[in-house]
Amino acid sequence: METIGPITETLKWGEPAYLTQVTKSGTTIRLGQSRSAPKDAAIFLNCQTSLVEEFRMQFANVFRFEKNRAVIIPHDRPLPENAVSFCLRRALNYHESKRREQWNGG
Repeated sequence: METIGPITETLKWGEPAYLTQVTKSGTTIRLGQSRSAPKDAAIFLNCQTSLVEEFRMQFANVFRFEKNRAVIIPHDRPLPENAVSFCLRRALNYHESKRREQWNGG
């Protein structure tokens, strides 16, 4: 069950950022552009999480990636809405899912 709760919008490094301040269910998501791909959109995630690696395994043919910190959405293709939605939901539930794994002995 998803327990994201309210999402707080703020600015981090001058870019829009979203976090689950009340429930603390997820990691912060920051939206912007990567220096390595300035024409493309980027979803920046905490590099201490396993999220980018997880997304790389699932969506290698959909996105590009910047190390363990960003999902790069190419500007020259249609927006992969389902994949983007999955990544955002997963990030906003990251801590909650880790707690469930620990609780279940995983």
